[in-house]
Amino acid sequence: MNPKKHRRPFEDPLQLLPRGLTKLHSLWVSRFYPFVSIGRNVSFHFTSRVSRPRASRISLGNLVSLREYAWLSVATEDPTGEPVIVLDDNCHIGFGSIISAKNRIHLERDVLVGQMVLMVDHNHVYEDITVPIIDQGISEGGTIRIGQGTWIGHGASIICPRGELTIGRNCVVAANSMVMRSIPDYSVVAGYPAKIIRQYDREKQAWRAGGREDKVARSAESALDESPLQFIPQAQGNL
Repeated sequence: MNPKKHRRPFEDPLQLLPRGLTKLHSLWVSRFYPFVSIGRNVSFHFTSRVSRPRASRISLGNLVSLREYAWLSVATEDPTGEPVIVLDDNCHIGFGSIISAKNRIHLERDVLVGQMVLMVDHNHVYEDITVPIIDQGISEGGTIRIGQGTWIGHGASIICPRGELTIGRNCVVAANSMVMRSIPDYSVVAGYPAKIIRQYDREKQAWRAGGREDKVARSAESALDESPLQFIPQAQGNL
């Protein structure tokens, strides 16, 4: 066996440039943006977006990362008060994902957010038909809390126009799902709107099918079993 045939090719040296830019950008943002608090080893990809004047309403823990084109959007101009975006330790926000908060969006530790995910705790006001929606402002909104260890799949939307929306611990929100109501711990949800398709029974210490027994639920359960890679979080480096 020729060992040369099994050697991996060298990584593209041009990748050193974006890595260096991300490192410099991370150091700059961490040092000079007025966050409520910011932990150690926080990474901001150089294409990610955080408004410096509004960083005073954002709190970040240790080992938080924002990947390419991720955006932390503070939807209030008031620079004072409690943080409206809170990312606890070891939270990772994937490519193109948006977290837009007026009241509070809190991700507990070890939450993995995939690519192109939308989280928003408010909505556009639209009821006055005599005024363009762009001129009607945004609603009072609600709050969102994502439990420890949860994974949000590619293209999912989590929207809370009012009240409180909580996703429990170690949940999976499947790709392209829309969540508009609370989800209990240890649940797998899928669909538009999202419904529970699997849930861990702590008494029996086993996974069981969700509450729906209709054809859609069985189809979603089958998809989960037959295509597990679609629901498994990717490694941190591939977000």
